[in-house]
This record gives sequence, structure tokens and C-alpha cells, in this order.
Amino acid sequence: MEFPVYLDNNATTPLDPRVLEAMLPYFTSKFGNAASRSHVFGWVAEEGVDYAREQVAKLIGCTDKEIIFTSGATEADNLGIKGVYEMYQGKGNHIVTVATEHKAVLDTCIHLEKLGARVTYLNVKEDGLIDLAELEAAMTAETILVTVMYGNNEIGVIQPIREISAIAHQYGALFMTDATQAVGKIPVDVDADGIDLLALSAHKLYGPKGVGALYVRRKNPRVKLTAQMDGGGHERGMRSGTLNVPGIVGLGKACELCRLEMDEEAKRLSALRDKLEQALLLIEESQVNGSTSQRLPHVSNMSFKYVAGEGLMMAMKDVAVSSGSACTSASLEPSYVLKHLGLSDDIAHSAIRFGLGRFTTAEEVDYAIESAKKELKQLRNLSPLWEMVKE
Repeated sequence: MEFPVYLDNNATTPLDPRVLEAMLPYFTSKFGNAASRSHVFGWVAEEGVDYAREQVAKLIGCTDKEIIFTSGATEADNLGIKGVYEMYQGKGNHIVTVATEHKAVLDTCIHLEKLGARVTYLNVKEDGLIDLAELEAAMTAETILVTVMYGNNEIGVIQPIREISAIAHQYGALFMTDATQAVGKIPVDVDADGIDLLALSAHKLYGPKGVGALYVRRKNPRVKLTAQMDGGGHERGMRSGTLNVPGIVGLGKACELCRLEMDEEAKRLSALRDKLEQALLLIEESQVNGSTSQRLPHVSNMSFKYVAGEGLMMAMKDVAVSSGSACTSASLEPSYVLKHLGLSDDIAHSAIRFGLGRFTTAEEVDYAIESAKKELKQLRNLSPLWEMVKE
């Protein structure tokens, strides 16, 4: 076993060696610009991009022409939300989203509010799921977009996507989902799920950083977007810029591997996660945050009362875990996702997120369990508050 043990796969995943192998030629011998149509170097690069587009499309059940390559899910979220708002503001200016979304969605909505958008931020229940009745009550004739994350990045909760999209469509709105944590981990089918736009990122599914994609539905309904980057008309005019060919090839290969191995991987990871939770729940004053029935197979968010999560993370020197989203990990505030579940500041501050992955072993999980038990005991022994509770 190598140290430190990596259990922060929600923040990023290691590159699968098979993905690296597929990418390498596109840094050297196949270095052409995919937009160069006048010689073989460009044609070879374009072939690599076209094949990757098919690989991504197969994973989520769409056609290759519906995949727009971006620099990652944050750009895909921005392009989807801002692109819809600008294109459809003649119909209405109302967007519905959820208070526990990733900052890539929340900050984009805040930006649009300054430009005249009206945004409804739905609350979640104690388990992290939205109330469908509240969603329906929020819908109006002015609603142009409903955007709800597929699987939450901090607590792993999976929203009822099919029911949500049905409500959006009933009111003539488009439905978008940030599926960054879900794609490649659980089956996602854009047609069956009623998804019109979907954002994903390569580095969350064992591909390279700096590349992602936005799925944009072509029919029933045909979704139109206003481009957010101009110059050259790449990606069907929706996202200009020279394509990151090695990254795109890596994303394609990563998607293909997930499609072939996802079911077995999910079974193995959910068994390891359950083992981790069952062992740590034996520690008094511990709890799992969010739904334990509707969630991703590789994520566990746990709170250990009377211990600061940051302190526990630092004490577990040989185990890489986090207290929430990588995008907000520098903040001293408790996780806004956990606060929206109704948890107190103390319990939210005592949370640790375990993110298991393709390369996580049973031995590593055993080590993490023992490390957490040992460090928790020591930290609580030093805590006057814990002493008072015990007395």
C-alpha cells in the first residue's frame, strides 16, 4: 500500500493509465490542429476528436452531433445557463435552480440576476432531496430553464431527475443538469431522463483536467444557445477556440472505459463505502449526512460531533480526504450544502467527505477506518467539550 491514501475522488480522479496511453500520440506524432482541413495532420487530429465525440455520446445515450467540447464542467455550466438565458429571454427571464448546486451553477445564476434574470433557489429536505411540489409551485409562464445537479458533489445525493424534467417540460421550460459527479458512476441516459442540456468533466472520471463537454439536445426540442466565446465558429458555433485534441481524446477514452466498467465498479465501491460507514458509525456521536438510499456509490459524508473536521483531516496525515467541495475548501465557513440540510454549524464543521474511486483498495479503506478511529479518540480526549458531554 502506498501513502498517502487518496480518498478525495470527488475533487479529482487520477488519470487512468489507459487514458494516458490513448492521449500520448496526440502530443507528438498526431499534433495537428483539428480545424486544419487542408492536410493529413489536421485530418488525423479531427478523426481523433470525432471518435472521442462518439465515445462521450455513447456513455450518455445521445448522438455525437449533440456533444460540444469545453474546458470543463464549469465552462459547460456557464455556456448552458448563460446561453439559454440570452437566447430565450424573449420568452421569459425566470430560472429555477437548487440552493445546494455547485458554485459553477450558483455563481452563474447570481451573475445573470445582475443582468435582469429572476432566479428561484429551491431548498432541500433533510436528506438533500428537493420537494417536487415546491418545484411545481415555483414554475411560471416566464420560466425558461430548470437546472438541477444530478448527483451532489458533497453528499452524493441523487435528485429525482426524470420527475424534475417532466415538471420543467410541462411548463415549457428546458431542463439542464450538472452531471459532473454522476456521469461514469451511474447510468445516465439523456432521452430516458428527459435532459435537454448536461455538463460533464473529464477529470472526475479518470480523464485529464481542463476538458469537459456540454450535451445540447438537437430535437424534441431543438435547443439553441448564444455562444459565450466568439472567434472561428468552432463546435457548431457554440464554443470557439482551437480544440484541446489530446484532452478530448482522453475524455473520449475515459468515457468508453466508464461505459464498459461502470456497473462492476459501482458494486465494488458501494460495498467499500458501506464497510467504511458501518465501521465509523460504531463511533459514538457519528452520523451520515444526506440520503443513504438515493446517492452515488462512491461518496460518504460523515460528521463526528465535538471534533472539527479540519482538525481530523490534518490529524489523518496519511489519508487524503476533504470537508467539502474542492472549490470552497479554502473557506472557513461551514459547508453551505450541509447547512441547507438543516445541520447546525457545529455538526457541519465536523463533517468529512470520503470519495472512493477506481483505484481505491480494501486495504486502503481499512487503513482509513483505523486512522479515523485513532485520531478521533485522541482529538476527543483533548476536548473539554467532549469531557463535559461524557460527564
